[in-house]
This record gives sequence, structure tokens and C-alpha cells, in this order.
Amino acid sequence: MNDTQKCETLIKSWVKLSAMVKNSRITKGLVYNEAIIMLLIYERYQKDGEGVISIKEITKETNMLKSLVNRTINSLEQKGFIERCEKSGDKRMVYVKCIADRLETFLIIHKGSIDIATQIIDIIGDEDTNAFIRIVNKLEKAGYNL
Repeated sequence: MNDTQKCETLIKSWVKLSAMVKNSRITKGLVYNEAIIMLLIYERYQKDGEGVISIKEITKETNMLKSLVNRTINSLEQKGFIERCEKSGDKRMVYVKCIADRLETFLIIHKGSIDIATQIIDIIGDEDTNAFIRIVNKLEKAGYNL
């Protein structure tokens, strides 16, 4: 396979993967952007017991536009999953944190994503799963914004 054919095959594979992820809705129960942000907040909660993260950090981690992050934050606030808060007295930075009482609801939704991920791992196996994770991390480390 020459380089052009390899690129074409990669593009086709990428489109197929995008369609499968979109169609399987790995984030059932939340809008896609809500699920991504909640996952970041939950990951932070697992580390510090509070889940406090700045909107600036969310924007950087997700590569979403700040306006989209703000709209998504507003939506998650309205649903009662998160709240805005202050951290270290810096009023210039806007922080959000999870509402601990609502984590159980998020985790029920998140379990659906875990179930889909488990099915994918069952199909592709541990070796390919680890390779996929490694490749995605490598692209992220290279600063590649898709």
C-alpha cells in the first residue's frame, strides 16, 4: 500500500469510527459535550474529593470554544450536576465543581458508557485497546487537534 492509499484508508477508518461512536452514543443520558465535561470534573473529583476545575482548564482539555464550554456549563448547572465556585480568592478565574449528591446520577449515566467500552474491549481485545489508548495519547502529546 503506497502512502496515498494508506492516507485514504486512514480517512475511511476515521470516518467509520466517528460514525460508530456517534451512532452508539457512548455518552447516553447526557449531551456529548456535557458528558465530556462531567468526565473531566469526575476525574478531578476522584483525585481531590471536590471536583473543582476552572473553565480555562476545561477549555484547554476539551479543545472546545470557550462559548461552547460556558453554554455546556450552564446546562449542567441547570440539571444540578455542577455549581460555580471560588477557589483561592481569585475572582478573575471561574471554577466549577461537582455537586456530590448528584454524582450517583452521573455514575448511572456513566455506567452506560463503561458498558459500551467493555463491549468494544471484548471485540478488539486488550492489546488493540492498549494500542488505541497509546495512539490517542501520542496524538494529544504531539498537540494534534482533530
